[in-house]
Amino acid sequence: MDKIEIGEVFSISDEDGQEDDVEVLAITTIEGTEYIAVGFVDEIQAESDEEIDIFFLRVEQDNDFGAIESEEEFEKVSKAFDEILNVEA
Repeated sequence: MDKIEIGEVFSISDEDGQEDDVEVLAITTIEGTEYIAVGFVDEIQAESDEEIDIFFLRVEQDNDFGAIESEEEFEKVSKAFDEILNVEA
């Protein structure tokens, strides 16, 4: 996989094997590790005033994606993306 870009759309699978398309909304690097913020394409494209669900993935060395493994890591990543995306807490 090439370098990940904002606006890129790709499919991910959940625990049940259901595939969903997500779009990269932001990218940041924290302590040498790259993370992406993604949202479901269906929610992003819906013309609605409802908030979309945004979640974070760690970009592994081979550009595969990994889950955030600890509450501490999640808090750091969440805070960084809140600033990037100007989300009010």
